[in-house]
Amino acid sequence: MESLGVKLKKAREAKGYTIEQVCRDTNIASRYIDALEKEDFDVFPGEPYLLGFLRNYGEYLGLDVEGLLANYRALKIQEVPVPVEQLLRSPPRTGRIIRIVAIIVAAVAAAGGGFYYFWTRPAPAVAVPAEPRQAAEYILEGNFLERRMYRGDSVLVSLGPRQYKLELLDIEETLTIGVPSDMPPLILDLGQEAGTDLNGDGMPDVRITAADFVRNESATGALLRFDVEYTPVVLETVEMVSAETEDAGSLPVAGRPENAPASAQVIFTSPNSYPFTLQASFQGYCMFRWEILAERDRRGRNERYFQRSDEMSIQAQNGIRLWVSNAAAVKIQVIGGGRTVPLDIGGAGEVVVADIRWVRDEDGRFRLALLRLD
Repeated sequence: MESLGVKLKKAREAKGYTIEQVCRDTNIASRYIDALEKEDFDVFPGEPYLLGFLRNYGEYLGLDVEGLLANYRALKIQEVPVPVEQLLRSPPRTGRIIRIVAIIVAAVAAAGGGFYYFWTRPAPAVAVPAEPRQAAEYILEGNFLERRMYRGDSVLVSLGPRQYKLELLDIEETLTIGVPSDMPPLILDLGQEAGTDLNGDGMPDVRITAADFVRNESATGALLRFDVEYTPVVLETVEMVSAETEDAGSLPVAGRPENAPASAQVIFTSPNSYPFTLQASFQGYCMFRWEILAERDRRGRNERYFQRSDEMSIQAQNGIRLWVSNAAAVKIQVIGGGRTVPLDIGGAGEVVVADIRWVRDEDGRFRLALLRLD
């Protein structure tokens, strides 16, 4: 087996390095390189220096550094002589007695520690069952509500003086949503939506969408969206003339109560209501006011002075109330359902107050009508 110094020297020479080159590359003084190869360890100021230089030199030569350190330790052990007196006489009995006493003390201490632990250890904690989650109750305010709901949670919907409760009953393969007791529950699949008629007027009042849930995982809840679908106002019995097919004049409302519209003009007729757009083009100076009807989050009156060439658009779901200081100064058309219908709301200098809104007639059909409020 090669000695430590021979191994270092052979590795250096195999790479073609001189001691001076090793000195430059490793920053180890040449005398220390030479001492390592000659195993002259007394040259080093201390063993930490020796071990550090040996590690750096071994890494530089690509040798097994841990093997080099093991070789060094083996050399140090061989250099330490065993005292002659230890080789001649038998070991004293005192050391054996001390070891026996130490073992006995350790055993007694271990037994005492175990007894103390079992005597003083705290009683095992009793698992306290988690309190059941309290069902949440939300109130639908505005045009929509979106919440992550869990089994037993509910939403209150106000329609006129009455409140209706929609409750999430179960989360399985589908969602089961309870509605008022006289109607069957709604069953919704993921991504599905459905409308519900709460007040029994034949029109859906709220549309519910199952936006997100994990099947058969009631603990994760379900993300539900509730959208209000306002039912248009029902007028008194009225005779109307269509703006699409007949003269755009108006007829009086039959048997109207006080403050009811004086005349009505049909713009669109449809089995269902839908959003529409009013477009206004101004031909001269005009004070124009408007108010969105029956949309909770768009309340409030708007007004502005317009001049020639100005234009504006208003989108609405249910209706718009207009106030015009000079009816001849504005040209109005209504767009909806893929159709565009122009409206003549009045003459030069005429102040006009009117509603453009969906109404449901006695035959159950919906009509978008221009209603003069003069």
